[in-house]
Amino acid sequence: MMKIGVIPDSFQVPFKEAVVLARDMGVQGLQPYVTRGELAPENLSKEDRRDILQYVRDNGLVFSALCADFGLHFNEKGTNEEGIKRTMAMMDLALDFGTHVITTHIGKVPEDENCEAYCNMVATIERLGRYGDEIGVSFATETGPEKALPLRSILEKADTKSAKVNLDPANFVMCSAQDPVEAVHILKDYIVHTHAKDGVMNPDGSYTEYRLGDGGVPFPEYLAALKEIGYDGFLTIEREAGATRFDDIKHAVSFLSAILEKLY
Repeated sequence: MMKIGVIPDSFQVPFKEAVVLARDMGVQGLQPYVTRGELAPENLSKEDRRDILQYVRDNGLVFSALCADFGLHFNEKGTNEEGIKRTMAMMDLALDFGTHVITTHIGKVPEDENCEAYCNMVATIERLGRYGDEIGVSFATETGPEKALPLRSILEKADTKSAKVNLDPANFVMCSAQDPVEAVHILKDYIVHTHAKDGVMNPDGSYTEYRLGDGGVPFPEYLAALKEIGYDGFLTIEREAGATRFDDIKHAVSFLSAILEKLY
């Protein structure tokens, strides 16, 4: 059965306070940003890592994944070496936190599969994916800038088993006008983590994020599609906008729970 998680940064409080809020809302997993601040790998000793993991477990939670998105330029070659190594450090941190998934954005996939930027993007995905193959951590790109078929195509070209997908249905709706239900079936072999977010694409091409159920994501059909392909991982709530984020997250937990209850 699918599980509900939350990005603790969405609460806009220190990590340990967010853990308690998440626990009290009844979620099961956490996906924190580890690109800065108290959870960045360069700021954590081995003992720190053990203590944080124990604190999360003592509160009845697990790490669903780690968010490692800091703007690594996947379409460059040579100049992104420092960023690749930093991402690998976050993959190591994932193991210390008891999870096997990190997520990030790779940037929009170029339309020309023969251009330099496309080839560089494949090479960067391969570098990180092969490291994931070695240590047992999936490197999952978040959906959004392009439709599902071009994303699947570039992942197929990368010579690695660990290049996967973090499916964000709202990003598809808001940024590329992709039907999330269709996307689930296109990307079914790659989905290892998902975000639960909602929104719409505006007539001028911009987008607006809404609380779950108020945007354009057809959540009942979307979750049914995930169940159909056998996905039983996390639906991790992400709220990046609005002045009532705590209430919006609380609503999202109830909203998802009601749909899952009907599905199972």
